[in-house]
Amino acid sequence: MRYNGLLSTLPRELKIFIGAFVVVLSIGFYTGLLFVNETSTSSAQGIEENYLGNEADEEAEIMKFKKSDREMLTIVHTHILSMSFIFFLLGGILWFANLSKNLKLFLTVEPLLSVVLTFGGIYFLWSGVLWMKYVIIFSGTLMTATFTVSSLLVLYQLIFHSSSSQLKK
Repeated sequence: MRYNGLLSTLPRELKIFIGAFVVVLSIGFYTGLLFVNETSTSSAQGIEENYLGNEADEEAEIMKFKKSDREMLTIVHTHILSMSFIFFLLGGILWFANLSKNLKLFLTVEPLLSVVLTFGGIYFLWSGVLWMKYVIIFSGTLMTATFTVSSLLVLYQLIFHSSSSQLKK
């Protein structure tokens, strides 16, 4: 089955639908990043404090306490499920773009690995493996970068690419 480049051959109505979905998905994704920035900052220390607390720091502006077992399981469970679904849907659309197979493979598999590393890393950090905060930062950054690149590639191909058959019409 030939699927490379099918995105640009879709009817206008489907392109609008897919484009609207990717825009709304992006709004949700980046709003989540704003929330992360509000709650933990993107520094290694901020991530550590968000899950392990900062009760020992008497000069802390905002007192944070170590997350409970229940909170951690909820965070890890909901994020792994929802993020895997987000990347499955975006990746499924990306496979129909006109791109190299290797690029598509990287952009669709890497974020799934980063989801496991990021949220597994958060659990291990909470369990006391403090160096995982660096894995969390790296994998979270890579996950965000692949989401951004994938979204932009899909939108670009929906808006600016048209098949040769559409150009003849």
